Amino acid sequence: MNYNNKTFRPVANTKNGETSHETLFKYTQKDNILTASYCGGEILEGHLIGVVSLDGTIDMRYHQVNIKGALMTGRCVSVPEIMENGKIRLHETWQWTSGDQSKGNSIIEEI
Repeated sequence: MNYNNKTFRPVANTKNGETSHETLFKYTQKDNILTASYCGGEILEGHLIGVVSLDGTIDMRYHQVNIKGALMTGRCVSVPEIMENGKIRLHETWQWTSGDQSKGNSIIEEI
């Protein structure tokens, strides 16, 4: 699976997450290395880097600055699903590595 030049938007997130429908993720992929920039909603600026496995699963780390000015960091595993329209939905399991270190789940979809 290749995520290069794809844009994603969250459609669901647990309460302890900071992304929302206003957040846009712009993915770039070279070989199996994935990077992205994202912003919107409660996030002023964010970046992630990850490794894409053969089945399209992404193991990533992220950092972001929120609207309160706090630098937040975390890790995430995203598992892809191909939707009926051919676009990608990612089922994400994540954990903050800063702040309260809580865990959560989110879903983002290709737009």
